[in-house]
Amino acid sequence: MLVIVVENVPPRLRGRLAVWLIEIRAGVYVGDLSVKVREMIWQQIEAGIEDGNAVMVWSTNTESGFDFMTLGKNRRLPVELDGLKLVSFYPIEDDEAKAL
Repeated sequence: MLVIVVENVPPRLRGRLAVWLIEIRAGVYVGDLSVKVREMIWQQIEAGIEDGNAVMVWSTNTESGFDFMTLGKNRRLPVELDGLKLVSFYPIEDDEAKAL
């Protein structure tokens, strides 16, 4: 199982993803593809992401049962801890905190 979520990416990248995966919701793509195709899709995302961001999650033989990669500006940071990949958050910048 493969899941890709994109935000603020160009329409041409979303169209490219829709060639290989099913878009079940805006910016959320799902499929069951080989490792080679998954890597090729990630290369397409890297080449066309511009100012957007993306996360790709896939099933694998790990303690948690999945692995993931991220790309682009995002407050979430993947962190590995004792063999588990977790998500940490960057602190809110002063300008963002004042807006809240």
